[in-house]
Amino acid sequence: MTTNQQADPLIGRLVDGRYRVRARIARGGMATVYVATDLRLERRIALKVMHAHLSDDSAFQSRFIQEARAAARLADPHVVNVFDQGQDGELAYLVMEYLPGITLRELLREQKRLTVPQTITIMDAVLAGLSAAHRAGIVHRDVKPENVLLAEDGRIKIGDFGLARATTANTATGQQLLGTIAYLAPELVTRGTADARSDIYALGIMLYEMLVGEQPYKGEQPMQIAFQHATESVPRPSVRNPGVPEQLDELVLWATEKSPDERPDDAQQMLERLREIERGLGIAPAVAAATTPQRAQSDSADLTKVMPNTMVMPSPADVTAASEVVDNATLLRRRSAKRRARGAFLLTLVLLLAMVAGGVGWWFGSGPGSLIAVPGVAGQTYDEAAAALTAEGFVPVRGEENSIEIARDVTIRTDPDEGSRLDKGTEVTVFVSVGPASHTVEALNGKTEQEARDYLADIEVNVAEAPLILFSDAEAGRVINAFVTPRDGAEVYGCGDGCDLLEDDSVELYVSAGTFPDVSGMSVDEATRTLTDKQVIVSGEIDYRFSDDVEKDIVMGVQDRAEEGNRRPGETVTLIVSKGPELFPVPDVSNRTLIDAKSILEDAGFTASYAAWGDLPGFAELARVTGQDPGAGKQLPRGGNVKLSIQLSG
Repeated sequence: MTTNQQADPLIGRLVDGRYRVRARIARGGMATVYVATDLRLERRIALKVMHAHLSDDSAFQSRFIQEARAAARLADPHVVNVFDQGQDGELAYLVMEYLPGITLRELLREQKRLTVPQTITIMDAVLAGLSAAHRAGIVHRDVKPENVLLAEDGRIKIGDFGLARATTANTATGQQLLGTIAYLAPELVTRGTADARSDIYALGIMLYEMLVGEQPYKGEQPMQIAFQHATESVPRPSVRNPGVPEQLDELVLWATEKSPDERPDDAQQMLERLREIERGLGIAPAVAAATTPQRAQSDSADLTKVMPNTMVMPSPADVTAASEVVDNATLLRRRSAKRRARGAFLLTLVLLLAMVAGGVGWWFGSGPGSLIAVPGVAGQTYDEAAAALTAEGFVPVRGEENSIEIARDVTIRTDPDEGSRLDKGTEVTVFVSVGPASHTVEALNGKTEQEARDYLADIEVNVAEAPLILFSDAEAGRVINAFVTPRDGAEVYGCGDGCDLLEDDSVELYVSAGTFPDVSGMSVDEATRTLTDKQVIVSGEIDYRFSDDVEKDIVMGVQDRAEEGNRRPGETVTLIVSKGPELFPVPDVSNRTLIDAKSILEDAGFTASYAAWGDLPGFAELARVTGQDPGAGKQLPRGGNVKLSIQLSG
């Protein structure tokens, strides 16, 4: 065990009740990385612990957390996985994938200059990982060999996303600053701004270093190197290493153009060009598992020295005799001429900056290094956010914004955005959620279902996926009612004729299926077909009823709904079918006087007909019934006529 390992108080400590620290892997200006054991999952992990003197820096802590979130969003085999992030007392830490092996920096120290196949293999992997980051809108900001990991099993990964952006003059030593400035894009020197193309510039410098064995610019002070980045053009690698193919020369020049607009837009575009070069040179990127010396290991062993003896990669017989150049070499040569023309202007600009600022004092006294990053305050109360901004030297201003996702009185964002680098005393607006916006909804009744859905979607209202379909007098497909379920669980209320509601409330639409079919006067079969066509189910039972008006076996209608409300497709109905008029027995009036017979038949609901003389005065009492048709016991409907035979009694 080395003295440094013995002196480190974290060795052997159990962090957050879960991670047992075993040994230190590496130490930087902002954090120390340890190998540890995840006791819960029983696996080795890399534990990155922020230095104690940075723990009180809220802006840095915010960036430390941002690194975890940024890397955790990237699911790519060439990006170091981030598993967890947390705080244990004074310790802020990240839990990352543990990759036994070395960094590209260590490989360069051992081999100085890499072979063309080695270089292509590493660049292919790094560009693939960085391409995933750029697609996700993440700028690495600290691309350099120290952040490229070469695992013993041949995997190549890029790590340390997001942390470089949090580095300030108080968190980087001279050597660390030199290490970063060696890959610094010109726009970062002159304007202090960076995007994906700044990562491309750093990749171009790193590609040059792998091919040549050293960086293109050297200097004892950071300002000297920054000055060269802003004023000089990166030379062709083949000037120092004649074995470099022209295609890779041109790729370095393209990636290190002074103007960001003349570089590849992002890592994906540079990767596509590299793979064209691979096909032209006949090199397929591949890294075999490294052969490492066997060493005794213990929990206290220093695991930072695992160095592969060789990296086995394919080697073409003669890369310099590969296929002809297929890229835009001519165009890039013209750009080189333009760079020389711009050199004088940039030289004047940077010299002026150097004289005014006094070298390094400018960078950290009034240049981009002096600006302060806006801390992340989302998810806090306004008072908490204002205190955090005030502590960083900003002037907080309260703003309000409607939000569906963020609860009322919780901060949403800042303007300028989190991470923006500003002068002290700058006003920063903190937007606080006032909850969902309120809307006055116009009448929905009469709109088509799609019109209603589009209208409600435009005001951020949830619409039930399936409307309630009802038969009505309205045209099919038209909204006939709507009901709102408030997001806070309050009572449901109607909105068919318009209402007030909040974003994220839910609405159920009632939509017309057209009029319910009238099957009166149809046969049973015809009525059944008509209803079935309208998605109405006809019961196998039939409700037969007497009818004086409807012919027997003709449908009179359907039974009423058991519940109030409109009928709906899918319901079951029972047909009402006529049995014809109801029949009643005819009474026996034989041998009765005509006047008595008429009275009996009328009381029974029938009428009587007979010879006309029976209605002459006095004859009704004298006439007697001698016969009737229908006879006694026969049946007639109410109002049926009974013919009587009469004669005068003797």
